[in-house]
Amino acid sequence: RAWKRLRQTGGGGLVRFDSKCLHRSGPRGEAQQHGHTVTLPRFLEEPVDAYIIKSNPIKLRCQAPALQIFFKCNGEWVHQSQHMSQEHTDLQTGLKIREVMINVSRQQVEDFHGPEDYWCLCVAWSHLGTSKSRKASVRIAYLRKNFEQDPQGTEVPLSGMIVLHCRPPEGVPVAEVEWLKNEEALVSEGVADRTGDHSLVVSEAQLSDSGNYTCVASNIVAKRRSATATVVVYVNGGWSSWTDWSPCNVRCGRGVQKRSRTCTNPTPLNGGAFCEGMSVQKSTCSTLCPVDGSWSEWGEWSACTPECERQRGRECTAPEPKHGGRLCDGVALATDNCTGGLCTQNKKLLHDAKPQGVEGSSDVALYSGLAAGVVTVVLLIIAVTLYRRSQSEYGVDVIDSSALTGGFQSFSFKTSRQANPLLINPSMQPDLTVSRTYTSPMCFQDSIDKELMAEHSLLDPLPDLQVVCPHQSPSVDSLGTAERAEYRVPSHPQTFPRGLAPDYRAVGATLGRRGKTLFAPQASFTPSRQVQNATAVFGRAGGRLVVPNTGISLLVPHGGIAEDTTWEMYMIINQEDSSAVSDEESEIFLSPAVTYGPPGLDLSCPIAMTVAHCAEVAADNWTIRLKRQAQDNKWEEVMSVDEESTSCYCLLEANRCHLLLEHPGRYALFGAPMNPDAAKRLRLAVFGCPDPSSPLGFSLRVYCVDDTPNAFQEVAVGEHSRNGRLLEEPKTMLFRGTAFSLQVSIQDVPQLLWSIKPFTTCQEFSFSQVWASSRHPLQCAFLLERYSHSSSQLSCKISVRQVKGEEQILQVYTSVLENEKAVVPFFSQSDCTVTSQTGSRAFKIPLSIRQRISATFDTANAKGKDWQLLAQKLHIDRNLSYFACQESPSSVILSLWEAQHQDTGDLDSLASALEEISKVQSSRTAALSYSRDEQDSEFSDLG
Repeated sequence: RAWKRLRQTGGGGLVRFDSKCLHRSGPRGEAQQHGHTVTLPRFLEEPVDAYIIKSNPIKLRCQAPALQIFFKCNGEWVHQSQHMSQEHTDLQTGLKIREVMINVSRQQVEDFHGPEDYWCLCVAWSHLGTSKSRKASVRIAYLRKNFEQDPQGTEVPLSGMIVLHCRPPEGVPVAEVEWLKNEEALVSEGVADRTGDHSLVVSEAQLSDSGNYTCVASNIVAKRRSATATVVVYVNGGWSSWTDWSPCNVRCGRGVQKRSRTCTNPTPLNGGAFCEGMSVQKSTCSTLCPVDGSWSEWGEWSACTPECERQRGRECTAPEPKHGGRLCDGVALATDNCTGGLCTQNKKLLHDAKPQGVEGSSDVALYSGLAAGVVTVVLLIIAVTLYRRSQSEYGVDVIDSSALTGGFQSFSFKTSRQANPLLINPSMQPDLTVSRTYTSPMCFQDSIDKELMAEHSLLDPLPDLQVVCPHQSPSVDSLGTAERAEYRVPSHPQTFPRGLAPDYRAVGATLGRRGKTLFAPQASFTPSRQVQNATAVFGRAGGRLVVPNTGISLLVPHGGIAEDTTWEMYMIINQEDSSAVSDEESEIFLSPAVTYGPPGLDLSCPIAMTVAHCAEVAADNWTIRLKRQAQDNKWEEVMSVDEESTSCYCLLEANRCHLLLEHPGRYALFGAPMNPDAAKRLRLAVFGCPDPSSPLGFSLRVYCVDDTPNAFQEVAVGEHSRNGRLLEEPKTMLFRGTAFSLQVSIQDVPQLLWSIKPFTTCQEFSFSQVWASSRHPLQCAFLLERYSHSSSQLSCKISVRQVKGEEQILQVYTSVLENEKAVVPFFSQSDCTVTSQTGSRAFKIPLSIRQRISATFDTANAKGKDWQLLAQKLHIDRNLSYFACQESPSSVILSLWEAQHQDTGDLDSLASALEEISKVQSSRTAALSYSRDEQDSEFSDLG
């Protein structure tokens, strides 16, 4: 009846069984009471603790030799319908074994609100009574996402202790922790210890312990990774042993000796401190001067011997040789024959005699030596004089580089090529080995007297084409960069600029050598905004106008201005327009807006203007247009660079553009990207100086500007006024039109020595800020502070990258104690102030040669030589219709060549082009009208 009731109620109303209720009298009852089953049910399998993962239910299982088994969870019976049971007989004991299972869901556990975890146990019944199993708890497993404590990067010295703390996220069951080093499981045997709080401890750090460490926490639910901690094991530098003292630097007297040591014991590694103290020690020393020996006076002659000989002696004691001095030269004992009746028959000395023979021979040797010396000196003087005269014939003085005290152009004074059939004067054959190169800041050089070779032979009519190499004058590097040009000066006796030194000293420049810093201090530089214009008065002779350090220049050809007329011309870089936007939203400025004038300027031929740009033109990803600003301030298109035009001409190079213009006004290059691969060049630079608001502070300023000289010049002037120092050579990167932003971040700052202002380690410029440019240079600042005055060295990296694009690294290593004043960029020299050159000094090609070339090529002749062939050989092979509309196409082509080669100053390309034309002409003509000698004499100066 009890079992039936239990089945009907599901066990809910039955709390306890009494063994008496199950006792029956009779033989069967007695057998059961006294049989083998004399103990309570014993569980063969009890429920175990379990965790619910996500929404998957778990199974609890019980097994015992019993009549019935039921589960009770949280003090309540589980309904019989939720039980799953099965029964089998144990073959060894013959007992029936019952196995019961139930499922526990996530919802059941979440709905339970008790003082303890959700729990379940089993209750088993037999004839003798009931038994209970252990309680099994059921919990929902989870693992939080965030670590309670992430490991922090650190820098420790060699053999120091590394301690990385890690507190894993909260979870059930508790997460297990392991460490990764450089994404590989850390093997800690003999290296690292893991403490009870999951910290990683390396008691004695080695260089191999440097790396990226990650704490990994995991349980049955998930695995979590902490932030990566970078550990740097650095080595502080140590001095090596002193070397032995060097010998005294003087042979005798008071001098100096020194010894040295190196910071290699050990060498600083991974940002370790450099050795403190001196690497060289000097000490005074005294060396005894050597005393050369000298003979004393000769002694008296001895008596004449029976052999008719006499002797006399001397000693090396006046003075004696000391301290390594030389011994006396000569003999210590002299022997002479007795003559003149000094010997008697009986071998007795009759009277004394004077040593006259010896004295006479000494006088003869003395006078002979003097005469030979005089003759030698005279011959040497004659040889030197002849040598100097022979050298002066080449027109190249081999002088010290300090004689050129102005400008830093690279002048290589070389002679003309030999055996050139197109040279005007073959008799002047110089030595090709004579060459001197002088380096200096790129700017105008004053007053170089250029001989124009206006000889009668040059002024004769030009019946045939020949090559002419003119005298050369220095020109301006309008881009203001650190590039070097090579100028070749002909070997005429008067072509070497002998009068350069006074003019160059007036400029105040000196021959430059690169020092330790990237800036050359100039005391005369004033920290004000650089004037962005240039003005000069030009006449019929023409000239060149340059805005210093901006890459902007203008060439007025000879004859462009009428006779007896002068114009005051100007160029202005319009800063306020550099941030404007064209009427077409897709277009951006690729160059500064440049105005030249005056407005009423009347010229008979086009001027050549050179403008720097920042477009990457290696690939055809741009549509570039030249535009002119109208009176209503709107930009109107003049021409497209890729199209033909007769109104103006545009020669686009990698970093600049040469324009042939006829109408004054304001011009600029605009670009429209054809695809996302279109890129503009950015120039990146990092400056630094102590922070005036903090005695331990240091400020790093990173600039991202268009890669044009005038844009970087503005940065340089501003940094000069703040006493900023250029900490790394500027670098160039490509910024593409992919609509992704530009990120600037600081990395590898020594955390034990420096701190950085929070939330400033990574800064970002939007795409539109960088792509469309702006009126002011893009700048971001990083403010650092050292922990103590002893930390004088700062090393870090500045990363500038476009998202999903190119990246550039600026490596900074500087001493914060350096405080150089008046520091300016290498191209912003105070002596680069000459903005114009007029007349013949402004041109590479002398006027007479230019006129003869133009006369030869402007009109086609039977030999096929015309201006089109000249343009082809000078690689000007597009938009030839523009030159066809000019009165003198050859003259305009030469003006374009002058503008294109204003930096290099090298006439080789022109000479080579004329040589090729001459060869073509030779192949077409069966007979030449001139002899070989006449061909060799023509145009020798240009070759």
